Amino acid sequence: MPLLVLASASPGRARILADAGIAFEVVVSAVDEDAVLRSAVEQHGALDAHDTSLLLARAKAEAVAGLEETDGAVVLGCDSVFEFDGASYGKPHTGDVAAERWRAMRGKSGVLHTGHWLIDNRSEDPEDGGTGATVGAVSSATVHFEDASDDEIAAYVATGEPLPCAGGFTIDGRGAAFLRSVEGDPHAVVGVSVSTLRRLLASAELSVTDLWS
Repeated sequence: MPLLVLASASPGRARILADAGIAFEVVVSAVDEDAVLRSAVEQHGALDAHDTSLLLARAKAEAVAGLEETDGAVVLGCDSVFEFDGASYGKPHTGDVAAERWRAMRGKSGVLHTGHWLIDNRSEDPEDGGTGATVGAVSSATVHFEDASDDEIAAYVATGEPLPCAGGFTIDGRGAAFLRSVEGDPHAVVGVSVSTLRRLLASAELSVTDLWS
């Protein structure tokens, strides 16, 4: 198994890591995100988009790190949440919801938060080099939208592309045509920031170069 395990089924995240020359294996978590959020709200009250992204990233990383098959690896969990007009948005899932969001977002701006959580699942035996580190960080970027027409929104939603994406848009697909600009790390908008990963790896006494294939 490669040193890094990605606890996410997102093809966008996998593509970013692969393009960065990082060797990894995907092990998808079975986390019930709604249950995790309900429990957190019951204990701590309402969460904003920033904290929600980190909470879910941690839950995914911890679930996968608890599997025997990931012993000896470092596990990375990620989750993205879009903040718009003070509300938090995940995946729209349906065309009607995606279209409604796009009609509200066009010509405006929002912030995409991607939480990252890294767990060093290597043995803490000095020969194995494990540190026991469990650390997280959020990478955020402001997205400015074009004033897309109703026909453009309908055509975009009909492709199905925005339905499984936090906020209902992509910057690395058809949705790029309707984004005016991005302030911050564009990789965070896709779903994983390689520079954030690099900083988290330092807590496990690793370099991103240790992950290069």
